[in-house]
Amino acid sequence: MAASRASLFLAGSSVTSASGTSRRNRCVSLSRRMAVSTEQVTSVVAMATTSLIENGTLSERKKGRKEESELILNVYSNPDEITQETRKTLKDYFQECRDLMIGSDGGPPRWFSPLECGSHTRDSPLFLFLPGIDGTGLGLITHHHKLGKIFDMWCLHIPVKDRTSFTDLVKLVEKTVRSEYQSSPDRPIYLVGESLGACIALDVAARNPDVDLVLILANPATSFSRSRLQSLIPLLELMPDQLVPNLSHVLNLLSGDPLRMAWENVVKGILPLQTIGKLSQDLVSMSSYLSVLADMLPRETLLWKLRMLKSASASANSHLHAVKVQSLLLSSGKDQLFPSQVEAQRLRHMLPKCEIREFKESGHFLLLEDSVDLVTNIKGASFYRHGKYLDYVSDYMPPTPYEFKKIFESNRWVIAATSPVMLSTLGNGKVVRGLAGIPSEGPVLCVGYHMLLGFELAPMVIQFLMERNILLRGIAHPMMFNRLREGKMLDLATFDTYRIMGAVPVSGPNFYKLMSSKSHVLLYPGGVREALHRKGEEYKLFWPEQPEFVRMASKFGAKIVPFGVVGEDDVGELVLDYNDQMQIPYLRTFIKELTEEVEQLRTDADGEVSNQDVHLPGVLPKLPGRFYYYFGKPIETEGRKQELRSREKSHEFYLQVKSEVERCMAYLKEKREKDPYRNLLPRLLYQATNGSTAEVPTFEL
Repeated sequence: MAASRASLFLAGSSVTSASGTSRRNRCVSLSRRMAVSTEQVTSVVAMATTSLIENGTLSERKKGRKEESELILNVYSNPDEITQETRKTLKDYFQECRDLMIGSDGGPPRWFSPLECGSHTRDSPLFLFLPGIDGTGLGLITHHHKLGKIFDMWCLHIPVKDRTSFTDLVKLVEKTVRSEYQSSPDRPIYLVGESLGACIALDVAARNPDVDLVLILANPATSFSRSRLQSLIPLLELMPDQLVPNLSHVLNLLSGDPLRMAWENVVKGILPLQTIGKLSQDLVSMSSYLSVLADMLPRETLLWKLRMLKSASASANSHLHAVKVQSLLLSSGKDQLFPSQVEAQRLRHMLPKCEIREFKESGHFLLLEDSVDLVTNIKGASFYRHGKYLDYVSDYMPPTPYEFKKIFESNRWVIAATSPVMLSTLGNGKVVRGLAGIPSEGPVLCVGYHMLLGFELAPMVIQFLMERNILLRGIAHPMMFNRLREGKMLDLATFDTYRIMGAVPVSGPNFYKLMSSKSHVLLYPGGVREALHRKGEEYKLFWPEQPEFVRMASKFGAKIVPFGVVGEDDVGELVLDYNDQMQIPYLRTFIKELTEEVEQLRTDADGEVSNQDVHLPGVLPKLPGRFYYYFGKPIETEGRKQELRSREKSHEFYLQVKSEVERCMAYLKEKREKDPYRNLLPRLLYQATNGSTAEVPTFEL
């Protein structure tokens, strides 16, 4: 349970707009293509599976596991067969802006729900998108398909010729928020804004402290006073029309991705022919849509929007002290319009419940970039909830196939280098290769040994999904989810992937909910002390004296699967452990500061297991050996609830589980000596002969 990138799991009323539109008409249909669908979807995995089947990209292969007398289709079984998720493109953005937005009949700002955003469930939280300077409301078009499955999504459209002031836009959004809050007070409302929209969201949050709001702010325009856009206002006011193209020299916007190049031309006011040659292949192929940009922000509208940005920034900054709600900042590293990275750090220190996700290679309009997945970031930051408080069990959304594919690809080299051998035990005691011995029906509690820095986690959790369609929900250290204060600890974004894969903070209530929901749970009783062990302590258990998990497991009749893993000594050598670091004054101080930043566990425990000091061991990599996993025979607790209430009996049972974990490791340490493919070179030769995807043999069982 270490603080390491290598570790996966550490221990009724109407809404009225400016035009008087009622809630019944809130989702204005700008065309029949933007009507709200009534399709209801009940499962993220089911939806993703259906999408893959419709696209004809999903293998027909089914895993040989029966559950409720039916074969379950495992969408995770082969990540290489999973194609990119269905989503609209930048070309669609221009097309719909031209066909649906710019040519509309004008009028006041209004809400609409895109057609592809109508498949959410009835209890989905409300999602209000507040656009940036473009005002179209289509800034999330590449995310509509995924957002529409988990949110009740409305987008604000501000017509090109509309001149509603910033203050009135805030009042419009606030009126919608108040009305929806009164009709559904237990449902959170997400205010998602980019640049200008982010300022609107901040003002609405400041004015409504009693409403359960969640803010997601992309490159907020609160830094307008330090933006190069500010200098455009007097220039646009005074400069003759024929000189407007020369504004590019004032802006000095660097060439970059196609969208930044196109928007640079918007600010210029025209699209010079010589600029076209600098655009990427994608933008050139859709050159017929470039005029959309000039129509979207003609000179008069651009000047109006810039003035509005100035007032919006001033207003939002003056109200920051009153914003107390949960906030997620999305910050671009190559924003040519605002100093977004610096601004994100400033806002994090001013907003009490704020987290940052950085996109170092993205420009200002990051929500239109293919590499950015808003839903994945919301899930990874643990920002998705249905009620007032986040429930890590009931609010959890499993990874979509494509999310899993990205996680698999990021860990592919680890799996290839360690060529994991996974053994399990059937009900009759027979040891088999693979995970056939893992019970299909939960609750199941996998209890085992935590390797140094959690080296064993990624291959194990990935294999459970690929082979058995089982998601292991890890009981994790709170450091993955929150900080007592900001400091030197790894950024929380480091652990987003682990939360996507189902990690929950260690606590009695979370353990109870996982058991009651019949989940497959991963537990390391050794926690931080075991994962950050010292020299010579590999494969040694550091379990507490008290049988912490026995009674909870027996309460729900869970099957306990003890397991052992070995191989850390084949991939790395511990050269600078905790004891070494405590002898160095600087490192001793550093460890103390790190430890003070995170919540402490087992403060009432005795012995070594109570040492929860957080540090990063110095490890010298070796030529990769092989990882071995052995899952023992499941131990039943069904019908033993009364028996295990006895302190003596529960302790005896606890020691039995611990002994089984030690036996599993002893078995593996002995057997791996007879594995002809234990070292990397023989495995590479085998795969060179039999194919890179061939399963490498191991010792005889």
